[in-house]
Amino acid sequence: MLKVTVTAMRMRVRARYRVTGSVLGDSVMASMVGAETTLEIDSPDPPARVAKVVRNAEHGCFVMQALLQPVPVMSQTVLNGMSLVMD
Repeated sequence: MLKVTVTAMRMRVRARYRVTGSVLGDSVMASMVGAETTLEIDSPDPPARVAKVVRNAEHGCFVMQALLQPVPVMSQTVLNGMSLVMD
């Protein structure tokens, strides 16, 4: 386990997205067009050691990896115990 002393940490996340179409017209479509993160760390430890911990955290983050390397998504809706077919 890698250990780093952290005296303060702040994270900012900005997501950019687009929504097109119409809810009433049944044509709404959302898409994420980008994400930006800024991680600010205060630590007395050497920068290389902090970088190694951050790199490992990013590589082990399921959300970040799903955005960087998209995965298939299977979705099912069940209505009153029966599968709801959506065209």
